[in-house]
Amino acid sequence: MAKIVITGGTGLVGKRLTEMLVDKNHEVVILSRNPSSKNEFKWDLSTKELDEKALKNSDYIIHLAGAGIADERWSEERKKVIIDSRVQSANFLFDKIKELKIDLKGFISASGVGFYGAITSDKIFKETDKAGNDFLADVCIKWEQAAQQFSTKNIPVTILRTGIVLAEKGGALDKMKTPIISPLGSGKQYLPWIHIDDLCEQYISAVEGSLIGVFNAAAPEHHTSVSFSKALAKSIKRPFIGICVPAFMLKLLFGELAIILLEGSRISAKKVTDTNFKFKFPTLKKALEDFN
Repeated sequence: MAKIVITGGTGLVGKRLTEMLVDKNHEVVILSRNPSSKNEFKWDLSTKELDEKALKNSDYIIHLAGAGIADERWSEERKKVIIDSRVQSANFLFDKIKELKIDLKGFISASGVGFYGAITSDKIFKETDKAGNDFLADVCIKWEQAAQQFSTKNIPVTILRTGIVLAEKGGALDKMKTPIISPLGSGKQYLPWIHIDDLCEQYISAVEGSLIGVFNAAAPEHHTSVSFSKALAKSIKRPFIGICVPAFMLKLLFGELAIILLEGSRISAKKVTDTNFKFKFPTLKKALEDFN
């Protein structure tokens, strides 16, 4: 049994991960700006406040905290919030770990497949491929650099570059369940995706020792906007219309943020499967069936 501190523990992934870790008899502590449960402890980046009891005797930190990428249009102010919420929080934790002399067994951080850039290409991106050069790539580069500083204290670091997380309630899938299902933009862009339980199992594998390093957290089956939309429509028994929602409409609605809807490439899952990790939901059909 390990003591695991989670930032962003009240979010979509954090809640499910907490349940699954507790089921495996791990102790979970959540850092929250508004603690309301006995396993939640106060932290506030704006005031540099952290209840140090949360970190005492901790074995792992799982860093999920970060302002939602798709929650608001990307003004310059919003872009700063997106980066700072990830980077400054990791820096704050690093300083506290040093100050309190916490002997962590591992620091495990979220990142995104946006690391490779918001582009549509024939390439299947592996962990060794270079970063993109747009805003999302910049977010992920800085996010990962903040996590990697823990390795300077001989703390093993694991980073999961995550695709679209599919869950029964909340997250991207809820927003996709429109009365009529249509692909977006060209329809040819890929949507790297992962079932929330498979993602959480990867975090658990990092805690239990078999995942150390940088890994793509995306299912091995690839889907374009068209094929994903067809599968979703069939699964929830809603009409599918093959006429794509025009790119200009999405750009009017979402501004620069629309790029995450309009571009996407395939992401390789080979590195994680080579560790003998087994996806419970390797196909979209199986993942969607789990939610019905």
